Parts: sequence; C-alpha cells; structure tokens
Amino acid sequence: MADLVEETLVVPRGGVKPTHRQDLWRALPRPFFMLAPMANVTDTAFRQVIATHGRPNLMVTEFTSCEGLCSAGRERLLQELQFAQFERPLLVQLFGKRPATFYQCGRLARELGFDGVDINTGCPDRAVVRQGAGCALIGDAQRIADIVTATKEGASPLPVSVKTRLGIHRDTLDEWLPALLDTVPAAIAIHARTMREQSAVPAHWDAIARAVDIARGTGIPIVGNGDVRDLAHAAQLAAETGADGVMLGRAIFGNPWLFSEQVDKQDLPIETVLHVMLEHARLFDRLLGGVRNFVEMRRHFKAYVAGFPAAKRLRVALMETLSLGDAEQVVARYLATRGPPAAP
Repeated sequence: MADLVEETLVVPRGGVKPTHRQDLWRALPRPFFMLAPMANVTDTAFRQVIATHGRPNLMVTEFTSCEGLCSAGRERLLQELQFAQFERPLLVQLFGKRPATFYQCGRLARELGFDGVDINTGCPDRAVVRQGAGCALIGDAQRIADIVTATKEGASPLPVSVKTRLGIHRDTLDEWLPALLDTVPAAIAIHARTMREQSAVPAHWDAIARAVDIARGTGIPIVGNGDVRDLAHAAQLAAETGADGVMLGRAIFGNPWLFSEQVDKQDLPIETVLHVMLEHARLFDRLLGGVRNFVEMRRHFKAYVAGFPAAKRLRVALMETLSLGDAEQVVARYLATRGPPAAP
C-alpha cells in the first residue's frame, strides 16, 4: 500500500511557483470526475489520503470566506488552506458577497499556488445565506457578474469557475444559468437541487441535461452534482445527461478509494481500512491539530467502519475518542481481540 508523501506538504506562506494554465478545464478527460468541496470534511488531510488511494481528476478545497481572508482571522484560515503538491490539480473555493474581497482573494489564490478558483453560489447554510453569500447570490445577475469579473482580475491567469444550484425556492435554471454563462466562467458545476430542497429530495439530474442544452455552443463545461454513488454511477449520469464532468461528494465519506478503478472498499479487509483510517487521523492531527478539534474525525471514523460485520462495538468506542492516542488505542484493542485476519 502506498504511503503518503508527506514531505511534499506546502504550507502557504510565501506562495508556490504556479504550474497552472488557463486551459486546465479543457485538458481534463471527458467525462471527468472531481471531488466536491465539503465543509469540515475535505481538508488537506483527507485530500492527501484520497490522492494516495484513489485520485480524482480534480479536487476542490473546503469553501473559505473571502471576508475572513481579508480580516484578522486570516492566519487561521491560511493554515486551513495548506495543501500538498500531489493534491494537484486543486481549486480553492471561495464564498462571499463583495467583489472587492473576491479580487483580493483571487490574488491570494494565485500567490499561494492554487490551480484555479471556484466561486460558491450554492451553499444553502442559513448563516452563509444571511451574509448575502452562497445561495443568496442566485438570481442576482449584476452582483455575480461583478464578482466573477473581480475574481478573474485578481486571480489571472488562474481559471475561475462557479458552483451553484438550480434556484432558491424553485427551479430557475432557465434564467439563472444564462446569466452565469454571460460571465464566461471556466466551468459551471450545478448541484441538482434548489436551496430550499437542501439534500432532502433526490437530485434532479434531468435538470443537468437541461443545463447542458442551455450551455451548448458556449464551450463552458457543465459539471453535475448530487446523489452520485460511485464512479460507475457517475459515468452513467454523464452519458445520460451529456455533462462534461461529474462531482462526487457524500459518497467519499469513509471511502478514499471512491475514485479508484482498481480498488473497491467492499473487497478490503477491515485491517486495511483501519490502517488507512489511522493514516488519515495522524495527518489530521499533525496538519490541523492546532486549528481544528480532533472530534471532527469522529464522522470519518463512523463512515470508515460502516458496513463491516460486528463492527458496532468498534464504532461505539471510536465515537468516544477525543485524541489521536485514543483512536490508536481503540483500534489496537479491537484488532488484538479480533484475532488474525481470515485467510482469503
């Protein structure tokens, strides 16, 4: 099993020499498969594990506040924006409402060495929407035009993409998508639900097919997102809708092999899964222990051990861990009492 190349870690202070190109999106295979940004999930520790065990064509950071990066909280956020070279190609996702801060953060993204910038207009979280960011931008054609223009000016020559939803209270894709296309982003990713729907209803992949038709002839890639189970399902959805790419999100929980064509988690012994789980936990502790609480790892622990027979007691014990040491002891005790792995 490959080990993480931890010495390649880049902590963004002075920046990294750019290796990106404006044709990043055009250079991706068709269809391409990318990792969705998820708050408090897809941090650099998890992305490094994913890049090692099942690399997608493209990854995106957790979304980061432009206002925060332009405030006294900048240093903490910079720690959360660290990444390793082998995570590339990697986009930084930003949220906010002011073109001026998007311009500044576009410049910062370029200085830090990211391969592109993604603008979030799809987060339905109430706290974000109350700020006038995320889904609050849907339908505001002038503001999104100003934001995309400012981000492009700040980030140039990085490509600038947009992630959005079908609408706020109802599907307004027929009006909203043309407004986005007019800003000429490098790509548009669409979560196939409205803000009101959150994730409570099945994703409307027929709307992704409609988006592809609306964007036809523009040369702007359309990426579909929502309820994608695995790579085979992603390929099926791309074929059915004509989407250039598919973004996978929640299916990655506990399964860094999701993008691998060679390894299926269901075929792995629990010893291997636990080894990678602890690999993930150690990276989280080393890279983010100073700014994030270790209990965030519990959601990952629960997902890693899901689906294994007689894993309930292990899951219960992992849900009580407070530190890396606790997790290591729980796994050691479990393996000691479980006995040697069964013969293949």
